[in-house]
Amino acid sequence: MLIERSRLTAKLSSALRRSRIVALLGPRQCGKTTLAKCFLKNYRQTTAYYDLGSTEDSALLKNPQTVLRASKGLVIIDEIQRQPDLFPVLRVLADRKPLSAKFLILGSASLELIKKSSESLAGRVEFIEMNGFTLDEVGETKRDALWLRGGMPESFLSRSLRDSQVWRENFIRTFVERDVPQMGFQFPSTSVRRFWQMIAHVHGQIWNGSEIGASLGVAHTTTRRYLDLLTGAYVLRQLQPWYENAGKRLVKSPKIYFRDSGLLHQFLKISSARDLLGHPKLGFSWESFAMEQVLAQVGEQDSFFWATHAGAELDLLIMKRGKRWGFEFKFTESPEITKSMRIALHDLKLERLCVIYPGGKFVRLDKKIELVGLSHLNRISLI
Repeated sequence: MLIERSRLTAKLSSALRRSRIVALLGPRQCGKTTLAKCFLKNYRQTTAYYDLGSTEDSALLKNPQTVLRASKGLVIIDEIQRQPDLFPVLRVLADRKPLSAKFLILGSASLELIKKSSESLAGRVEFIEMNGFTLDEVGETKRDALWLRGGMPESFLSRSLRDSQVWRENFIRTFVERDVPQMGFQFPSTSVRRFWQMIAHVHGQIWNGSEIGASLGVAHTTTRRYLDLLTGAYVLRQLQPWYENAGKRLVKSPKIYFRDSGLLHQFLKISSARDLLGHPKLGFSWESFAMEQVLAQVGEQDSFFWATHAGAELDLLIMKRGKRWGFEFKFTESPEITKSMRIALHDLKLERLCVIYPGGKFVRLDKKIELVGLSHLNRISLI
């Protein structure tokens, strides 16, 4: 079953019109290759595709100048992180006048990849991030399945929930045992898995490296390296705090979330919708699931959370078009305006505050506060 990803396809088309090189980044097996190949079919110019996960293509691009110099139209290079020495070559080819070819590069393990590509391709590359399927791609009728299984294509499209769980377990095992060493990290696979498991239990909370390190028996600097590894591989999200001189003591550590709800549920041993609805992490799971749907549509740049030590907080703050937009995520059928919401509206000077909930309404609760069912995200003017 092929699910159309029209928003990402449109982003790719726009980026390739603007930029000489476009980097499509995301976690392993989130559908980057499938998206690129579908994009190729509809591209009107000459195209070429190289997969560095293939022994043949990898050997071919050991002499990249010879192979790529005559390229025209669009050149796609998959698994670019396997051969980072290609970046200086791409810089030379992208600077040719007239420009005979543009390049779409696909990769994961973003920290190192972005660092190397930014150094070599400064001013020439545009980055696009993608994750698994989103609600607007699979449809409202599949919302609960998407939430429970997560958006990774193989997990979401599995024939049964059991098959989905097996796939997710294999994904986790392969990641810690094979992918981490391939990224150049010499961390014990059991330690990375234990850390990942620990994050599932503090999902949606403020990062406390010392506390987690004490639980795992390692230094807080080690937990920071683990966190950066999993963030760089697009399986965790560090939502940074927003703070300014507002005369209040503000939280200045990030919140940590699983980017894919299915992986979170795998670590929490949630195997059914019934398990999920009765789990203590239900609210945090809904918060991150709904947040990822919002960020997929509005973009991930300039997104923060806000919290004071006095207890006022805002789940998501987005800067857009010079204005501030707030989002709260509530797993309840009848969300109410809280004191914390009013404080956030006033202190942050929000243009609007949207309360995202699992119901089907889109109504105004107050002058600047709207109740928005998750399926109505496209009705928010910000988006």
